[in-house]
Amino acid sequence: ISLAQMMENAGRGLAQLTRRLLTGNVAGKRVVVLSGAGNNGGGGMVAARHLHNWGAQVEVALVSSAARLTGVPAQQDHIIHKMGLPTTNPRLTGADMIIDAIIGYGLRGAPRSPAADWITRANDSGVPILALDIPSGLDASTGVPCAPCIRATATLTLALPKQGLQA
Repeated sequence: ISLAQMMENAGRGLAQLTRRLLTGNVAGKRVVVLSGAGNNGGGGMVAARHLHNWGAQVEVALVSSAARLTGVPAQQDHIIHKMGLPTTNPRLTGADMIIDAIIGYGLRGAPRSPAADWITRANDSGVPILALDIPSGLDASTGVPCAPCIRATATLTLALPKQGLQA
């Protein structure tokens, strides 16, 4: 299947799990999606679309420069802008859920700013965090957390569980 279809499936699954974790109804719930420039970020933007369509108050924080977006993630960014979803610097405290779609299994070394700053802010917020595929900052192969690393309440892993999640 195409990358666009895989991203759509991942994002829809992420939105469905978010809805389930928020007691089956997201209408009126505040969800902040932390989206990186890669495919994980694109999946997070797909989830943002679905959650918005189900009545959630969704804000998307693009954790990297918009100029770094290419291909399918850039298309997803275009769609959420056309939908009018806020893509500013959202306040994390007081949200009902944070979705971590910053960095996927392609992590190489410790997260750097601005991703590292968002990871720290998310962890310090006291809000439940749902990670897409693997928590940002966790080595997918070894399970060794970098500094900083998302402390996810739950993780929706894609395809097969990453070896690092079993460590």
